[in-house]
Amino acid sequence: MTYPKLSYILGVGGRDIIFKALSKKQFDKIYNIGYIRSMFNKTRKAQMSKIRMNTELRNKLFNKIKNVFENEDTQEREAYLQAREYVDEQYKSASELAKEVVERSYPVDDVATLRTFKKKYGQPCDVVAKDKCFYFAHNEDVDDEGDTKETKSHFDFGLFGNLNGSEYDSEEGRKFAVAYYREELKAKDCNPDIYAQQSDNKDNPHKTKHVDACMKALGYGGSYTSREDENNGMAKTFNAPYYLDVIGTSYCRSRAIACTKNEYEQFETWRIAKGNLVTKHQTWIDTIQKQCDQLKIGLKAYRYLSEGIELATELGIQVDEAELIRTNSTGLTIYNPSNLASMIKGMKNKHQSREAKILARKKYEESIN
Repeated sequence: MTYPKLSYILGVGGRDIIFKALSKKQFDKIYNIGYIRSMFNKTRKAQMSKIRMNTELRNKLFNKIKNVFENEDTQEREAYLQAREYVDEQYKSASELAKEVVERSYPVDDVATLRTFKKKYGQPCDVVAKDKCFYFAHNEDVDDEGDTKETKSHFDFGLFGNLNGSEYDSEEGRKFAVAYYREELKAKDCNPDIYAQQSDNKDNPHKTKHVDACMKALGYGGSYTSREDENNGMAKTFNAPYYLDVIGTSYCRSRAIACTKNEYEQFETWRIAKGNLVTKHQTWIDTIQKQCDQLKIGLKAYRYLSEGIELATELGIQVDEAELIRTNSTGLTIYNPSNLASMIKGMKNKHQSREAKILARKKYEESIN
């Protein structure tokens, strides 16, 4: 007969011991791959129960479980993804509208003529430049006395553009940037959730370190700039499609561009969509943060690796404990793994069918009767 490769299960030494201790007939009769695998798993589990937790093992378990939390199909994550898709839709429609409005004030033929004059007369006729932010204004509103009044605001199509109508850079614009490019920043080993995680904290070295890393990865130029884009990389690529030709001074506040009230409201809808992405990102990360806070407490309390593995299993997460041990350099349990898993599961707002809700209610009523 052809013997299965016991070395995969018992190691070369264990396989050789069995071959030497048994005759071929005895081996054929006794040997059972399923039984040996079962005994090996029991032995490994017994060994696991003796492995003490340390900081490295806790961190590895924490990161593996957190990664699952971040990729779960929850209502908050879905809302964030939908908000980002809506931003793309709004950017497309708002930028097309901006081009129409700007070219209405600065006709393409006039821009071409002025550029011809610049070539002929030089610096005195250098009055055309490209810009990605604009003051749009309309006069269709009235004040308390019934007189018409001007309604205007600053709209910046750049990645770091302000979300409240100011012409200056702000933290809100940077929050939008990290929320929009979250996956790209994660791929660069940055923490795009740092603003959300530190929302209740003042500036501190930990926050500054991760924010600076994100800004560098995005290509942030370090200062607000309107016409001459100092950004590079992702930021420069993002901004490029939104530059339009304008005529006038270098300060956009001095050249409010006329639009209708309806057009103005469409620009506001686009800007609100950007702010909504920041809000949805914050809400999603808050739910993950709450779960991770409980996870940290539990893992810190566990004395043995087996308790951490049990927790992961209770959460429906498969963890390769052999990998944890192989790559590792080197009590009393306050949180029972089963209870902690139930607590964390209860924090998730997963999609649930009507039938599942009815079944859960029945189980609850049976448990209290």
